[in-house]
Amino acid sequence: MENIPKIRKYSLFVFFVPLIAVNICLLIVIYGGEFLKHGDALGAPTFPYIDGKTSISRTARVFPSYLIFKPCMILTGIILIYYWNANYKLISKLDTLNNLKNHFRFYGIISAIFIILHSIFLGIKFDINIYKLFRKFLLLGFILFELAAQAILVSNLYKIKNNINHLISKKILKIKIILVSVLIVVAFLSLPILVSSGYVELKNALAWNYFVGILTFYLLNYFFWKKKN
Repeated sequence: MENIPKIRKYSLFVFFVPLIAVNICLLIVIYGGEFLKHGDALGAPTFPYIDGKTSISRTARVFPSYLIFKPCMILTGIILIYYWNANYKLISKLDTLNNLKNHFRFYGIISAIFIILHSIFLGIKFDINIYKLFRKFLLLGFILFELAAQAILVSNLYKIKNNINHLISKKILKIKIILVSVLIVVAFLSLPILVSSGYVELKNALAWNYFVGILTFYLLNYFFWKKKN
């Protein structure tokens, strides 16, 4: 099971690198006024996970924040491709009868491509409505395909949990199922708010916490697979 150590390493990378990068960007726009162009600094401390005073995009697209955020997110997207391929190879060996492994790899890789493209275009300014719509489409595509990939992977693992009991933590599997379920429910319940023109601060707070929720799936995946196989 040589893919398990790889999956655990990829999982830690995908959790920590984006989380650290986006929070460094947040600190830059709060406290790095001397390095920012006029109007880019927030001007006051904020904790957007609760107050929603700024968005992830707002903190990451200004100079010099994007010099940190873009490379980290593009690299994360590349690691995600390796992650989903490693999971595909592992599940293929653990369960030769499962016909869903192609699905989660496909959705996972597509979500990774979306986040790479979104990161590339972040900060590039074109006052064209279709361009703004395109960026939103990339972000929405990442979320939808990521949720689909996570849900199908968890479903695959749940079906074979008794056969791989020596490799996994069933407690973590239950937590992963709960997390993915909550993420899906919150996504659907948030749709009326997201499509409205108001509730800006609530949207921002939702985005920050949802971002952490998606990343937490990968942290759980690190603890899900046992070290010694």
